[in-house]
Amino acid sequence: MTPGLAIANWFSHLNDTTGVNFTIFYDPYDRARFLNGFWVTLELSGVTIVGSVLLGIVGAWGQMSRQGWIRWLVEGYIQLFRNTPPLVQMYFFYFGLSALLPKMRNGVGFEEPLINGFAWACLSLICFAGSFNVEIFRSGIEAIPTATTEAAESLGFTRLQTYIQVTLPLALRICLPALTNNLVNLVKTTTLAYAIAVPELLYVSNQIWSDNENVPEMMLVLFVIYIALVGILVFAMHAWERALRRPGLGT
Repeated sequence: MTPGLAIANWFSHLNDTTGVNFTIFYDPYDRARFLNGFWVTLELSGVTIVGSVLLGIVGAWGQMSRQGWIRWLVEGYIQLFRNTPPLVQMYFFYFGLSALLPKMRNGVGFEEPLINGFAWACLSLICFAGSFNVEIFRSGIEAIPTATTEAAESLGFTRLQTYIQVTLPLALRICLPALTNNLVNLVKTTTLAYAIAVPELLYVSNQIWSDNENVPEMMLVLFVIYIALVGILVFAMHAWERALRRPGLGT
């Protein structure tokens, strides 16, 4: 008997004898859809983490622009997405903006949205987390002594080169703790994609416990998985922070 089959038989026996019903460990159909939800959550987390960090870097650059309208645009974006609930933002993108876009026909002739729910969830969460990341990077940049940037410019660096090669690397060491906290919140906020039927972990878990009436068991599995995901992210970010630490730079 293979280890996988032995585990499945044990959980099936546990259900038969005690009523503790972890179907995802012995039912192939429930296990398949749960694993699919897990991968969707990983994809959603990965895309939104990378996208929000890049948006934060670009937004922080925009805040230092010499063009007033760019600074005003970035500030307006920050205020809009920091001061409205992320669920409302997701509904706005999915039900509001999506309705304004043209439809496309699938292979059987039915109309479908031009952008699917997963893409809207990514866009919404990137904009939400990115608004905080802009301020996080800005705070790190403002902590860099002006003499540092002046020295780079005196060596012939352009403003963009100074930002990318001098200011941003130094600011990153300072703002990594705050950035870690925001990315942890972002991973937890991915569960909001449930509201627009993105088949992530919470969505498929709800389907499973609706079919099998095993809410406590599925909630326990969800808690353990999210604790593990957040723990891995925090471990990776702390390792990155230690790798970037340099004596005399305040970190």
